Amino acid sequence: MAKIGVEESLTNVQQALREKGYEVVELKQESDARGCDCCVVTGLDSNVMGMQDKITNGSVIDADGMTADQVVNELENRLGS
Repeated sequence: MAKIGVEESLTNVQQALREKGYEVVELKQESDARGCDCCVVTGLDSNVMGMQDKITNGSVIDADGMTADQVVNELENRLGS
């Protein structure tokens, strides 16, 4: 199963993904995203300075305004699950 990085404030998303069998990694710092197939964030840490450092090759889902089920559906669509 895929390894998914989830921002630590999104506990409901973490739980929903674990129930589906995904390996969930809490994103407490930037380096936690390394090796993740996808990352789920809230969008609160928007890139104010316009700088981009690529940490992971996986896609990023902005969960702002989404339910846990919507996030799981989006993730499965992106991963082709």
